[in-house]
Amino acid sequence: MNMYSAYLDEIKERKEQGLQPKPIDSAELTKEIIDQIKDPANPHREDSLKFLIYNTLPGTTSAAAIKSEFLKEIILGEVSIPEITPEFAFEQLSHMKGGSSIEVLLDLALGDDKSIAEQASKVLKSQVFLYDADTKRLEDAYKQGNEIARELLESYAAAEFFTDLPELPEKIDLVTYIAGVGDISTDLLSPGSEAHSRSDRELHGKCLISPKAQEELVELQKEHPGKRVMLIAEKGTMGVGSSRMSGVNNVALWIGRQASPYVPFINIAPVVAGTNGISPIFLTTVDVTGGIGIDLKNWVKKVDDDGNVVVDEAGEPVLEQAYSVDTGTVLTINTKEKKLYKGDEELIDISK
Repeated sequence: MNMYSAYLDEIKERKEQGLQPKPIDSAELTKEIIDQIKDPANPHREDSLKFLIYNTLPGTTSAAAIKSEFLKEIILGEVSIPEITPEFAFEQLSHMKGGSSIEVLLDLALGDDKSIAEQASKVLKSQVFLYDADTKRLEDAYKQGNEIARELLESYAAAEFFTDLPELPEKIDLVTYIAGVGDISTDLLSPGSEAHSRSDRELHGKCLISPKAQEELVELQKEHPGKRVMLIAEKGTMGVGSSRMSGVNNVALWIGRQASPYVPFINIAPVVAGTNGISPIFLTTVDVTGGIGIDLKNWVKKVDDDGNVVVDEAGEPVLEQAYSVDTGTVLTINTKEKKLYKGDEELIDISK
């Protein structure tokens, strides 16, 4: 129990910093946790279950490989864990998104048990992170007359992994937060000086804007349950500077939604905006997370009666507010009409 004891010590240290337990990526620690789960009398069994289910990193980590094989044992009936039924094991695999979980799902889908194969096939139809070796397995099985392999290839060809996704809600209710006036750099969202902490997403999230801003975001969410916070660059562009996925990760961590209940500190779908829109490279990284970037155009150049732009003493154009997005303003995105509303008032077309 050496690694587990060290993990518990680390949890105590992080708690003093206001941090949750660090997500697990170690195969050795995952093995210890599974051994404790298998032992009904182990005093750490309940916590070990929570760590395995909710705090083990998916994908290509060595921890995910161990977890996937354990879930496979449960599905095949080789191990019985009351808290993790075969159905729940499949659900866990469906949230692991690639790597070892795909290999295990293919083992099950191409296996001899028809019922298990059909359940594995249903999960695989929703997965997109397959390697060439995975598709080669499907190709070889198809050529040997495997019916499940044929169904999977037809499903992928029909892009059911996309067409079966749930519809975007027609309305997305928002509450605004002005993150700054003028252009907002990615360095405000993820400072280069904090690059050392990027692998620890919760810790790195503490460097977003400022502690005061983070407190304000939390309070805003408490005051407006059910609404999404929209982070705004007032009179500027959001996300200028270097392309920084960690900046979008931080924004999503604070104002997005959790991608999976079984994967900690990976959030998606943030809504960001700027008077002058979103920096193109930053918008690409927002898109990767399923987020929305809006060009507000809420400040416009003032013109005189002859249509000429009015300038100030410094020769800069004078701006007039077309509509307010002050912090705490409640707005709505209509995804069907692709327009931004304040109550019943249409503010702007956001189809772009």
